[in-house]
Amino acid sequence: MIGARLRRREDGRLVRGAGQYVGDIRVHGCLDAAFVRSPVAHGELRGVDLSRVRAVPGVVAAFAHADLPHLPPTPPMLDPASIEGRPWPPLATGRVRFYGEPVAVVVAADRYLAEDGCDAAVVRVDPLPAQLDPTEAAAGGVELFAGLSNVAAEREFGTPADEGVWRDAAIVVEARYRQQRLAHTSIEPRAILVRPEADDGLTVWVSHQAPHRLRHDLAEAFGLEPDRVRVIVPDVGGAFGGKSETWPEYLAIVAAARRLRCPVRWLEDRREALGGPPHGRGQHQRVRLAADADGHILAYELHIDADVGGYPHTGAFVPLATSMMATGAYRIPSVHVRTRAVVTNAAPTAPYRGAGRPEAAFAIERTVEILARRLGLDPAEVRRRNFIRAFPYETPTGFTYDSGDYAGALEVALRELGIERWRAEQARRRAAAQWPIGIGLCTYVERSGVGEEFGAVEARPDGTFVALSGCCGTGQGHETSFPQVVADVLGVDPALVRLVEKDTAVVPSGVGSFASRSMQTGGAALHRAATKLVATARRRAAEVLDVPVAGVEYRAGALVAGGRSVPLAELAPLRAQDTFGPPEAFPFGAYAAVVEVDPQLGAVRVLDLVAVDDYGVVVNPLIVDGQARGSIVQGLGQALYEGVRYDAGGRPLTLSLLDYLVPTVSELPPVRLAETCTPNPNTPLGAKGAGEAGCIGVPPAVLNAVADALGLDDPQDLRMPVVR
Repeated sequence: MIGARLRRREDGRLVRGAGQYVGDIRVHGCLDAAFVRSPVAHGELRGVDLSRVRAVPGVVAAFAHADLPHLPPTPPMLDPASIEGRPWPPLATGRVRFYGEPVAVVVAADRYLAEDGCDAAVVRVDPLPAQLDPTEAAAGGVELFAGLSNVAAEREFGTPADEGVWRDAAIVVEARYRQQRLAHTSIEPRAILVRPEADDGLTVWVSHQAPHRLRHDLAEAFGLEPDRVRVIVPDVGGAFGGKSETWPEYLAIVAAARRLRCPVRWLEDRREALGGPPHGRGQHQRVRLAADADGHILAYELHIDADVGGYPHTGAFVPLATSMMATGAYRIPSVHVRTRAVVTNAAPTAPYRGAGRPEAAFAIERTVEILARRLGLDPAEVRRRNFIRAFPYETPTGFTYDSGDYAGALEVALRELGIERWRAEQARRRAAAQWPIGIGLCTYVERSGVGEEFGAVEARPDGTFVALSGCCGTGQGHETSFPQVVADVLGVDPALVRLVEKDTAVVPSGVGSFASRSMQTGGAALHRAATKLVATARRRAAEVLDVPVAGVEYRAGALVAGGRSVPLAELAPLRAQDTFGPPEAFPFGAYAAVVEVDPQLGAVRVLDLVAVDDYGVVVNPLIVDGQARGSIVQGLGQALYEGVRYDAGGRPLTLSLLDYLVPTVSELPPVRLAETCTPNPNTPLGAKGAGEAGCIGVPPAVLNAVADALGLDDPQDLRMPVVR
C-alpha cells in the first residue's frame, strides 16, 4: 500500500456538498455572535456604549470588557516570555492596538441581527500615532505597551564573522528584502460553536488544527478540568497555520455562552479574515554575504525585524524558524543571525504555510543568485560549489539535517526544465529586442515533524479496523492516507480501516496537524501501533492454539500456526497504541522557473515551472501531488499578486477579494512535478513532511527569473508582489 495512488475517500462527500463544517452544525437554541471592532489602529479606548445595541430587535445580549470582568487573557501559542507585560484581552480595554481589534461581542437570534446590533455600538477612541514598520517600531518613539520596548523577543544564532573576512573577501553582497504580509485566505475562515453543558463543562465545535491544545487552553482559562471540555473538529475548509491558535474571539464566545447558558456560534466573515488576525509573513530582512572569487561562500549574516502585529502571542516564534533555517542547503563556515519580533499596530501575525522557512529560503536564494550574477558565474554552478554533501550535518544555527542530496535535486530540475533550450530562447529574444525572458532557480531545505504524536489501532470482531490519531486533518487527506499506512502493516484492504481523529473525548491525546508533521509523526505512530497489534494478535493466537508465540505467523489478517489458521476478527477486540516523537526531518528540493516580462507594463507571465521535491518515502503520491500544487499556487500568490496593504493610519486597504489579489486557475502556469527520494532514517515509514514546499521554492525562483529577465543587479529594484 505504501506508494499507491489511492483516491481520497473523503472527496466524495466534500464535492457533493455533503461535508459538515462548523456553519452546518445545528444545535438547539443556538445564537449567533458578531464583534464590534476598533475603528482605528492605535488609541486610548475611552468607552464602549452598548445601550443602543441592546435595544435592537433580536439582540439577546451585548458585552464589552467591563461586562465580563473575569474574562481570561489570551494565552500565548509557544513563547510565554515574549508576552510578559503585554496582555491580550479578548475584548479590548484601556487601549486598542490594531484596526479591527474586538471591543465588544453582540449575541442575537441570527448573524444578520447581530451585525445590526454592532452597527448601533458607539466606540470612543482617542487616536495615537500608528507604528506599522517593524524596524521603525523597534527604534522606539511610540510605545505600544507603556514602559516596554516594542521588541517583544530578540535572539541570536551563530557567531559573527571576523571583520577580516568581510574586508578580504573577493566580493560582499549586501541586500534588503521585504516579506510582505499575507492573508490566510482559506475557503472557510475561523469558526467556533460553544455549547455549555449541565455539569458546567463545554462542548466546542471549532475549525482548528490542534484540538487538544485548544482544550487545554480553554480549560485553564476558565478554571475547568480538561475532561470537562470536549473539542470536536468537523470538516475544515483549509487552515494553513492560522487555525492552530487560541484566538481572543474564542474566549469571548465561551464567556458569552456560559453567561447566557445557551449555545453561541461565531463564523468569521471574509472582511474580518482579510483584515486579520491572522496574517502571515511580515519580515524586513537585511543580509550580507562574503565569498571568494570562485563563488565559495565564506560568511553569511541575516538580520530580521519581524512584524508580529499588535500582540506577540501568535507570531513571535515564527522568525525563530527563519533564523534556524537561514543557511538553507549551503555549507557556510561563518553564520550569524539576529532576529527581533517587533510589535506594531498591524493585525497580529501567525504561522502561514511554511511558517518561517519561506522567509529564510528567500533571503539566501535571492542573495546567492545576486552573487552569481556579480561574479559572472552560472547560478547553478555557484550552488553546486556550496552544497552540503555529508550527512548528518550540524548547522551553525542549531539544527541537524538528517539526510539529503541537494545536487541531485538540482540536476533533476535543470533536466526537467530543459535549461539549455530556454537559454537559447533567451539569447534569441535579446538579439531580436523582444520581450525578455528570465530563468530563476531555488534550492531549499525545510523543517518538518516537530513533537510527538499518539496513534492506536483496534481490531473489531466484524473484521474491520479503527485507527485513532492525535493528528487533526484540515484537508490533507488523512482519511485516506492514514488507513493506507495501517492497511500496509496489516496486509488488509484499506477500505476495512476507518480513521477516527479530531475529537478530544474519543482520542485521549494529540498534538495536531501543522509544520508538515502529519505523516512523519502521526503516520509513523499508527505504523508502530499496527505493528504492536500484530504482536498482540500473535500472543493471543498462541494462547488459543496452544502453541509457542514464536510458532505463530501473521498473514494478511489471519494468524497461522502448524497448519491451523485463526482470522484476526475471531481474536478481536484487540487494541495497541503508541506515542512516537521522532527527530525533526529536513525535506528539500529544487525549483526552476521561466518568466516573460513586459518591460513597459510590468506584466509577468510564468512560462514554465518545475518543482523537484524530496519528501522521503511518499505514502500516497496522488495526495502529495495535490498538496504540492496547492502550495505552489500560494507561492505564486506571494511572488506575484498577494499582499496586505495599510494606509498611513493603519487601516487595511485590502478588505475584499476585489482588493486582495489571489491567483485563480486563469493565472496558473504550466507546472511539472518531479521527485527524488532520500528516506527519513529516523522513522519506520521513511517519510518526511510534505505540503509546504511550493510556498518555499516558488517565490525566490520566480523573483530570480524576473531579475534575470530584466538584468537587475540591485535587489532593491524588485519587491514582492511583483504585480501590484
